[in-house]
Amino acid sequence: MLSKLKLYKWAVAVASAFLFTGTAIAEPAPPVDAKQLWQLIDYVAVDYSGAVSNGAVASDAEYAEMLDFTENAGKQVQSLPTHSSKQQIAAAIAELRAAVVRKADAAEVARLAHYANGLLLVAYPIPVAPKAVPDLARGRSLYLAQCAACHGTYGAGDGPLAADLEPPPIAFTDAERAGSRSLMALFQVISQGVGGTSMASFESLPEQDRWALAFYVGSIAYDADMRARGEHLWKSAGSTIKQRYPDLAAVTTITETAAAKTLPGEVARDLTAYLRTHPGVVETGKPTGLNLARLRLQESLAALRVGDKANATKLGLSAYLDGFEPIEPIVGARDQALLVAVEGAMLKYRSAVTGGTVAHAEAAAGELTSLFSQVEALMGDAKADPTTTFLGALAILLREGVEALLIVIGMIAFLKKAGRPDALRPVHAGWVSALVAGGMTWFIATYFIEISGASREVTEGLGSVLAAVVLLSVGLWMHQKSSAGRWQDYLSSKLSAAMTRRSAGALFALSFIAVYREVFETVLFYSALAAEGNGGALAGGFVTALVLLAVIAFVLLRTSARMPISKFFSYTSVLVAALAVVLIGKGVSALQEAGWVAAHVVSGPRVDWLGLYPTLETVLAQAVVGLAAFGGFGFNWFHSRRGAAKNN
Repeated sequence: MLSKLKLYKWAVAVASAFLFTGTAIAEPAPPVDAKQLWQLIDYVAVDYSGAVSNGAVASDAEYAEMLDFTENAGKQVQSLPTHSSKQQIAAAIAELRAAVVRKADAAEVARLAHYANGLLLVAYPIPVAPKAVPDLARGRSLYLAQCAACHGTYGAGDGPLAADLEPPPIAFTDAERAGSRSLMALFQVISQGVGGTSMASFESLPEQDRWALAFYVGSIAYDADMRARGEHLWKSAGSTIKQRYPDLAAVTTITETAAAKTLPGEVARDLTAYLRTHPGVVETGKPTGLNLARLRLQESLAALRVGDKANATKLGLSAYLDGFEPIEPIVGARDQALLVAVEGAMLKYRSAVTGGTVAHAEAAAGELTSLFSQVEALMGDAKADPTTTFLGALAILLREGVEALLIVIGMIAFLKKAGRPDALRPVHAGWVSALVAGGMTWFIATYFIEISGASREVTEGLGSVLAAVVLLSVGLWMHQKSSAGRWQDYLSSKLSAAMTRRSAGALFALSFIAVYREVFETVLFYSALAAEGNGGALAGGFVTALVLLAVIAFVLLRTSARMPISKFFSYTSVLVAALAVVLIGKGVSALQEAGWVAAHVVSGPRVDWLGLYPTLETVLAQAVVGLAAFGGFGFNWFHSRRGAAKNN
């Protein structure tokens, strides 16, 4: 069973390289100034002790830096976007600045700095933890390649370039500094760099690599004995200690110094040493699948009962995207009707949260809980038998493949009828590139990256909506020409001039989108089926589906070749418009599941292959596209009749 469908980042990156940039569902990105402001304040909290001691300046250069940082922090807070807490943050920074000016005790300055940064994080959230457990071996490799020249092979600040740098590089072996600096602070320094020093920004590194580097650097000051004692403490500790570190965010934000306020100093040090080198232990035993879905559902209801509708909506989405969706393909392969029922109930619950009452939401949650019990019983059965796996693999590829074939074969037949075989190249390049991208998606998703389900829905949704818009415009154009009844004249006089680089790019784009969005979803479902075993049955279903798709493609091409050109374009234009209606419904539904579009449930059937879903938004979207197609066809027919009457 998959804990998460391993797909998004590289899937979207691959699609982006060919066509457009995909984005994951997430909180709005914080302004860059918020990240830098957090970093400035954190520097003051950590470095102030080296500038002032017992109310006197210990280092003129360090103290000047503290004054400069707090002054800049006061200026930067004013440039942040409007927020109800902005003035409170500004007041906290002003108090911090005043403490630095009067040479206050380091403990007081650190307390004021942490308070200001706490307010800042609440108002302007910035990433505080990696999306997946970091790889410290990767972090060490990056350190040796990128950092050792200045900071030294063992982090003592004695690299071959260190003597020529002013200020000198930080010694990561300094236990006092390591104890007072969080991994999040190291991540921000690695990402942003430090102005006025030789520490450059490493923003060009992937985010996960920057986190791996931060974890490795943050562990240098701790030795093997500390880590061994920390491991013993963690494994033998009761829930009290483990509750202090419930997730990666706690590991990245809690410093040794902060932990030592409630734990003995050596215990705080040894636990920090162990958790920074073995961060994955905090993720062990966390709820996944149905358990996570149930937990998020209850948390969502609790938030709704206290009036926090925004958080209730977010948690309701998480119940589906992070809890249920990773097991969705397996459920669908075993009991499609149950899958449809759960998805409908999920949508009903989210609709009740956003537009209903607490009582409505509780009723919808009760229905979901009952369905979850059915899913649990289904998942508790023995693994899927080979026949189920074979049929699942066959049905999935056939369903996804036929949609792509209808579009690509239609384009190929159209260009052949138009006498433009040279224009077939971008079409073929598009679908071939999509298959290559799909292979890369599968490989990277299988071996490298774990992704949230929201991103899958965004990628599918945006691809479907874009394809629907393009198909609608193509269908109207084809119908207009077929209604005019002058195809041969048009093709001979205008099509050659119209087939420019721009239109070739459009053909490539449509071909790529049509195939990649189907490959993308197929990879997701096949990944889930593969986790169930029965590899031979899975391969058999895949090969059988490919053979059937080849037969369907052959029949479509032969049928279109024999059809009179006027009928071909007339029929094809209707088919293309119908596909646009189907895709717009699927696209809006996917965006609803990702939380990008609101969902208001209405009475009606759910027919996946028609893109028909019982929500007001999907029905309206399909109605708009359908009316646009109908109106366009009617206008073309009226215009052609009037033209024919004038000619007579």
